[in-house]
Amino acid sequence: MSTSFVATLISASGVEALDGGVIARARGELPGVGEPVWLAAGVAADLTFDGTEAAKVVAERVRAALGAAPVDVVVQPVAGRRKGLLVADMDSTMIGQECIDELAAEVGIKAHVSAITERAMRGELAFEPALRERVGLLKGVAADVVDKIIAERITLTPGGRTLIQTMRAHGGYCALVSGGFTVFTSRIAAMIGFDENRANVLETEMVAGREVLAGTVREPILGQDAKRDSLHELAAMRGLPLGATLAVGDGANDLVMIRDAGLGVAFRAKPKVAAEAAARIEHADLTALLYAQGYALGEFVSG
Repeated sequence: MSTSFVATLISASGVEALDGGVIARARGELPGVGEPVWLAAGVAADLTFDGTEAAKVVAERVRAALGAAPVDVVVQPVAGRRKGLLVADMDSTMIGQECIDELAAEVGIKAHVSAITERAMRGELAFEPALRERVGLLKGVAADVVDKIIAERITLTPGGRTLIQTMRAHGGYCALVSGGFTVFTSRIAAMIGFDENRANVLETEMVAGREVLAGTVREPILGQDAKRDSLHELAAMRGLPLGATLAVGDGANDLVMIRDAGLGVAFRAKPKVAAEAAARIEHADLTALLYAQGYALGEFVSG
């Protein structure tokens, strides 16, 4: 039975890559395709079509047809594409850094900790023991160094604040759910405008009158299962079916929530995540998640 789908083409950040040739190549791969509906001139367009193939299969075929064009392709059913709940990862998704690696930089072991982080995010190491190992190496780091890291080294991913502000303005609920730490998520969530944040708690102790990291994280650790559970719990609290949810992340610990969401997005993700997610964004910034939901540029809210 044929289903109505939409293929959303989204140009790389700062580029108007959608010209007549790109649109024509994409349309050539879509059965019964209509005329393009422009969400932003030269930047984002919807192509609706009827088909029976899986959305991921069609998306891969369109990407192949576009070749080296810096364009992301998201294919999904037309029905229900605008979501009421967003659950987002923080590190390397909503911000450009891994906070635990920046903590490690304060004691000169960033390269070592970053290597462990990379393996965990690729799914080569189990998340929980890898987190305990890395936190253990941070024992004795001054707790107030977090202020310095946020002020000097943390950068917000372009488009993130517009994504959150626009979804909230249209009745959506947005949660930052991270395998990182509340000392970061509480501040990053406020900077971007999330409704709430969830993360792990770094334990501290007093040494010579100074608060320092104890080298331990409060159990149970918020890992991949807790991220998926948060998605389900928040959807239920909002009275939403899972089909009305959106999840985005980059690492292996995001994969189960990405699989369960109505639209699961791998954002500049590790290979394992990009391969399994329903959608992936490799070129555009986080406003791609608005275009994927059918928002036109004129509907964006920034502040």
